[in-house]
Amino acid sequence: MRSSRNFYAFVILTTLFAGTVSAKYDAQKTLHTPLRHSGDPLVLDAVPAPSGGIREEIPDAYKKRYQEWKAEFLSTDIGKAQWDLYAQHSRLLLTITVSRDNENGAGSGKYKWSSSGELIAATVTLGAKLDEGFPTDVYYPVMNALEPYERKKLISGNVLAAAKIAHEFGHVMKIGTIPEPLYHLQLRLAPVYNKILLSNGHNVDDPRLVDLASQMGGNPVQIWEDREYWGEANAMLYLRDRVAKESFHCRLFNKIKRSVEEYAKPYEERFTAIAKSEGVIYSCSWR
Repeated sequence: MRSSRNFYAFVILTTLFAGTVSAKYDAQKTLHTPLRHSGDPLVLDAVPAPSGGIREEIPDAYKKRYQEWKAEFLSTDIGKAQWDLYAQHSRLLLTITVSRDNENGAGSGKYKWSSSGELIAATVTLGAKLDEGFPTDVYYPVMNALEPYERKKLISGNVLAAAKIAHEFGHVMKIGTIPEPLYHLQLRLAPVYNKILLSNGHNVDDPRLVDLASQMGGNPVQIWEDREYWGEANAMLYLRDRVAKESFHCRLFNKIKRSVEEYAKPYEERFTAIAKSEGVIYSCSWR
């Protein structure tokens, strides 16, 4: 049962990652403060593939808390399955580290591709106080939903930290499905798009911007939103397992649902699929 459930979860993610979701640009969303990432991904030229697996580069000062966060993530079926996927990967090297920068947040980057276009390296950087700080529900409906339960001591800060780890794993999985040329193109054209947008009175119907968005597969906000909501979808997979037997599981998932419906309607399908996936003992109001 455990292995079949995890396989089904991976099928859900793989199928949804491969899809294309469009979103209407909403300039108002740029006024909200998201979970800060450690910076734009550093994309390097194609290099020979390193040996795969997970490399943990944790400073001594943070090792104890990091092990607690990791143990919480691995306490779920999906967390262990995803960890094992990367730990046993023969070609992709995933480096995990902890930093004082962006202490409540996390980031993924330093992506490398092989000459054949396969993702072979990525780095996840966790903030030194990952178990604190709840991001806005606008872009982070899953992590934000944990706040009242942590405040009431129904869950620990380690659950929040593990959800943030799951979020970053979601980013790495998503980047692995994006063709390298498209990723480079998006990085190159996004600043061009933003410069024009700032100079034309934020007119997104400007033919120059329409053309750039067509080349990139969306405007910069849509591309960024899509990646953040994939991260949140993976965080939801972790919580699906973590709170399955808790008395508040429906209240938690209903809070996620309300935020998704209000702020992320174009992306609702990926969250709905997880809430209604095979092996889940509840779907609450997610019908």
